[in-house]
Amino acid sequence: MMMTCRPAGFCSRHSPTPRLLTGSVRVITTAITAILLLAASMAAPAEQGDQSSAELAQELTNPLADLISVPIQMNFDDDIGPDDKGNKFIANIQPVIPFHLGNSWNLITRTIIPVINQEDIYPGAGSQFGLGDINTSLFLSPTAAGPGGLTWGVGPVLLLPTATESALGAKKWGAGPAAVVLALNGPWTSGILANHVWSFAGDDDRPDISNTFTQPFVAYTWPSAWTLSAQSESSYNWKTEQWSVPVNVALSKLVLFGRLPVSLQGGVGYWAESPESGPEGVRYRLQASIVLPK
Repeated sequence: MMMTCRPAGFCSRHSPTPRLLTGSVRVITTAITAILLLAASMAAPAEQGDQSSAELAQELTNPLADLISVPIQMNFDDDIGPDDKGNKFIANIQPVIPFHLGNSWNLITRTIIPVINQEDIYPGAGSQFGLGDINTSLFLSPTAAGPGGLTWGVGPVLLLPTATESALGAKKWGAGPAAVVLALNGPWTSGILANHVWSFAGDDDRPDISNTFTQPFVAYTWPSAWTLSAQSESSYNWKTEQWSVPVNVALSKLVLFGRLPVSLQGGVGYWAESPESGPEGVRYRLQASIVLPK
């Protein structure tokens, strides 16, 4: 599988050197972001039932919203590895499905399915392409918000060793607690999502996992259904005692394709802190969040 060139620009370890492609990827990513946001500004306003486009756009900033959605998020990171010659492209497919547990409670399932292409993460490692480890969280959350628009959810997080290549995953089963708390105040949404994963089974030759993840976030939605958001997706590895701290800023617009509401987003980030062999500098992000009928 590693000896042939794949669709969508995913090439084998014998393809042209990744460093020659990096500048092109950045230019293409920037151009696609501009095109998507221009298309968003020209598209029809989205509505779902009696819900306005701005209300729906703000609900998409809420991890506990009673919406069926499928965000598809693409991230590109560069300057990875001990000699800073590696790069990684991750397409995260992130279905969010709520289940009603009576009139007072919801169970919100949030799953991250990563498809990864990486080049020269370690010297001589070549390229790898395939499915990474799947992460899924379950949040039990009250249907009614509390005082000040406060909403919360708690439950487990599970790590599944689904990677199709050894270098794309941890080869460990993991689990732990997860929680999210947020407040909706007018056009503002702010809060924090956190979890901790311990490994409990898997390949004995691979390092054990003890990772804490925190994601503080804030977003502002205009009546025109544009949303500006900022967040950090920080993680701390208790085994290596190292932080990974990317800070991301994004601009999104809710539009209507036919009768289907879709939020289009473009953003950039910066690695404020990363392990010695981790990514550095700027991160690039594109995302399309598809809202499905209930």
